[in-house]
Amino acid sequence: MKKMSDLEYHYGLKMRIYPSTNQKKIIKINGNIARTVYNKMVAIDQELYKLKQVKLPIDSVKERIKELKSRKNARNLSNHYQYMQDKNIDSLAKANAIQNYQKAWKMFRKVHSSGTPKFHKKSYRLSYQTNAQYGKDAKMDVYSASVKFLDKNHISLPKLGRLRVSGSHRRIIDNKDDIRIGTVTVSKDTADRYFVSMQLGSDTPFVKKLAKANSQVGVDLNTENFLTDSFGKVVANPRYYRTIKGKLAKAQKVLSRRQRRAKKEKRSLHDSKNYQKQRVLVAKLRDRVRNQRNNFLNHVTTALINNHDLVVVENLRSKNMLKNHALAISISDVGWRSFLQKLDYKANLYNRTVISVNPKNTTQTCYACGFIMGTNGTDKLNLKDREWTCPNCHEHHIRDWNAAKNILAKGLDKLEKPKNLAKAK
Repeated sequence: MKKMSDLEYHYGLKMRIYPSTNQKKIIKINGNIARTVYNKMVAIDQELYKLKQVKLPIDSVKERIKELKSRKNARNLSNHYQYMQDKNIDSLAKANAIQNYQKAWKMFRKVHSSGTPKFHKKSYRLSYQTNAQYGKDAKMDVYSASVKFLDKNHISLPKLGRLRVSGSHRRIIDNKDDIRIGTVTVSKDTADRYFVSMQLGSDTPFVKKLAKANSQVGVDLNTENFLTDSFGKVVANPRYYRTIKGKLAKAQKVLSRRQRRAKKEKRSLHDSKNYQKQRVLVAKLRDRVRNQRNNFLNHVTTALINNHDLVVVENLRSKNMLKNHALAISISDVGWRSFLQKLDYKANLYNRTVISVNPKNTTQTCYACGFIMGTNGTDKLNLKDREWTCPNCHEHHIRDWNAAKNILAKGLDKLEKPKNLAKAK
């Protein structure tokens, strides 16, 4: 049977699970152990770094270094800490925690801005990873591994057993029978809901190829409306956060008041039932906004990918734009970064093309004649100017529609340049 890395197509699947009280305890144990193992690895490397700074040939230091190095695998770590040998702990949860720590170091070496691995704090969120293991003669499907589907509504996980699931998994497992399950992540969110995420692999595509649409579109993103395309179509900005902002603020005030009361009475927040009820309520309100925005972005990006062969977007840097405090809430609420990420992975999935271009002067340039506002003694357009007339050719423009046309033109130029270079060679 092929390894996951050897399979041509990969797909991520996330489903909600409904564990029993005992299963919730096992998930909590494994989640805490995964975090503990990761933190032990961080602590070992930090101590090793300090010990290696000692230049004197001290035997006790050498022995300590040798001992710490030998502890950097799951078996030796479990032998050293007896509580890690609990029968409810999935051994792969410990192995994956060490592997994730090693991946964090690799990421640091590639991208230094990611920072060195740090201690994971205890929080209301928890997760751990396990793997679907297949036998030598097992068939490559979703029903034969250590993590498997029992039927369309139930799965089986190591240490947890049978679990009821809900989600969009049926459209995958009903249409394909050559799927291998790879890494599996079990998680709990701040609203005390449980999920399982699976990495799936196959030699055949998970989705059908789309027919050619014979259409190209440029997209201008803004905060007044969500987007305007080069055909003049406008998608309104739903502003999900702003609609719930007042209700969320009231709920957070109640939460803060209950927190202060619990601290005043010297009660643990974990044991304060009223605090925990309000914490879950706040988490659900925040999650509602997240889900609404995610659903909206999925619909918009799917429509763009289905209807156009080429989508040209602005290369926006949200991180820099968030420094503008006047627009920070609007930019965060609109979800540009998530939109661009979804557009990119769906383009790869359905074999479409998405190009990002530099947004410089796309708003200030007249699409008809190429005149740039702010030159030849003219004033630049500001955010209030939603419509304008070109002083050079007297063409009347709707600001965002004009920008979308310029973005598409830049994208087409970007596509043509490599072709022209190839012809010249």
